[in-house]
Amino acid sequence: MLLHGGSFRCANVRLRNDPPLGHEVSPNQRLAFCLILLPNSRCLATEKATTMLLGYARVSKSEDQETAPQIRALKKAGCKKVFEEAASGGRWDRPELHRLLDQMRTGDTLVVWKLDRLSRSLKDLLVILERIDAMGGKFRSLTEAIDTSGPAGRMMMQMLGSFAEFEREMIRERTRAGLREAREKGRVPGRKPRITAEQKNEIVEAVASGRKSAAEMARLFKIHRATISRFVSHARAAEKPASKP
Repeated sequence: MLLHGGSFRCANVRLRNDPPLGHEVSPNQRLAFCLILLPNSRCLATEKATTMLLGYARVSKSEDQETAPQIRALKKAGCKKVFEEAASGGRWDRPELHRLLDQMRTGDTLVVWKLDRLSRSLKDLLVILERIDAMGGKFRSLTEAIDTSGPAGRMMMQMLGSFAEFEREMIRERTRAGLREAREKGRVPGRKPRITAEQKNEIVEAVASGRKSAAEMARLFKIHRATISRFVSHARAAEKPASKP
């Protein structure tokens, strides 16, 4: 587009109904035609105007801190809207975080001052990042300089995913090793039974002899009647093989 003699001109462009060369065309005609030739520029400008930087600031309830320093850093980074709350980073039920995620649109960027402000759990952090990626959004952490809009940021997220998988596998391995050691020492993992072996024998003897009913023993030991019936059934089943010659 050229400015010539006080009027707008598009280089090497003539309208269908242009007058012969040498005659002036009105600036409005030239400008309108040039805008028609550049529709993508208007679309890009509209798309750029609709994308937003959404900030998230968090402090734990147990921490004697304020979100003001985080909010200042987020606004300095260009966040027009900041969601703040006092909640534990290990909890998933954070209303302001969910409100932010619900308001995110394609192209928006979630910005935090530091990575652990989003979550202290690596597993939950990856769940949040996967949700952001699924909706076409991006993520930035100011302190760690992580930005998923670029290849370096995406590589960092893949590395975090690998670390999370390694952590889960190590936890499973430690759990299996602990269970094996407990069994070798004669301990049964899990919740301790409410009824001891002596109490079970007492229940079976009382019901089998007819001194007490199953309902009475259930009320006495504060357990369900079906549990009493199961104890008696197991005792009778164990006695049958022993009674055979």
